[in-house]
Amino acid sequence: MISYKCRKIIYNFLSLLSVVRGYNILILIAAQYLAAIFIFSPQKSLYGVIFDLHLGYLIFATVCIVAAGYIINNFYDSKLDIINRPFKSKLDNYIKQETKLKLYFFLNFLGFLFGILISIKAALFFSIYIFAIWLYSHKLKKYPFIGLISVTILTISPFLTVFIYFKNFSTIIFIYAIFLFLVIMVRELVKDLENMKGAIANDFITFPVFYGERKTKYLSITLLFITFLPIIILFSYPALGYMRYYFYLAMITILFIVFYFWKASQLNHYRVLHNILKVLLLVGVLWLVFVDTSLIVEKVIERLN
Repeated sequence: MISYKCRKIIYNFLSLLSVVRGYNILILIAAQYLAAIFIFSPQKSLYGVIFDLHLGYLIFATVCIVAAGYIINNFYDSKLDIINRPFKSKLDNYIKQETKLKLYFFLNFLGFLFGILISIKAALFFSIYIFAIWLYSHKLKKYPFIGLISVTILTISPFLTVFIYFKNFSTIIFIYAIFLFLVIMVRELVKDLENMKGAIANDFITFPVFYGERKTKYLSITLLFITFLPIIILFSYPALGYMRYYFYLAMITILFIVFYFWKASQLNHYRVLHNILKVLLLVGVLWLVFVDTSLIVEKVIERLN
């Protein structure tokens, strides 16, 4: 039989994973490393990317700050989560709020410290990023349209840090970032629709609460159709490689989402849409290895030699 002390350790660990969104953190690490290997530094060896000390510092700093961001967001959204996610809220609250805040400051300090190890500019960037996350959680999310734009930019920023680090300012990457930006924005709108009950109960003015469910659906569907534009442009680049099959899949998925969205009217419908969009983004991250499959072979052979 598991002792009380062991159970407490397990519950604390699970609560911590829930608060910092452990699943999202793992996806973030995978996204940054895969982007670094297959998009931002295609000419650099696999060993050179994985054991790039400064890249490791950058990814670790980003992970710490994003995890801290989830903590402060959880702190401000605690009342909403009791209604919208009762089970998760119960698990999250196993750790005291005081402990969460201490961890929040520690992770931000750690992120800033690793930023300094990269450069003063990196430390300055991470300082601004920390402040922007706090500002969004505390203030900006209360303004429907500004909050929507802010959370989308904050979500895509970790991807752009690797982009800036390698100084790979190619058109294909910029267009791909636009596609991600649009999909993430739709996901945030769907999440707001999913959480309307808690927002209304706590006088929290999200985009659907302010503009209404119908207008939110119209905007989401419009944004989904706009995603076809960057996809079509990307198809004209031969360097896209097998990544094009992901975009074929994405186009079919988006058409399904549009049809399902039009019919959606219940909480469960929005929950399904939210999960589909999360999977679409996850597959997009994992599919990065197929941008140019010859790179995989070249990097492996180079490492073996």
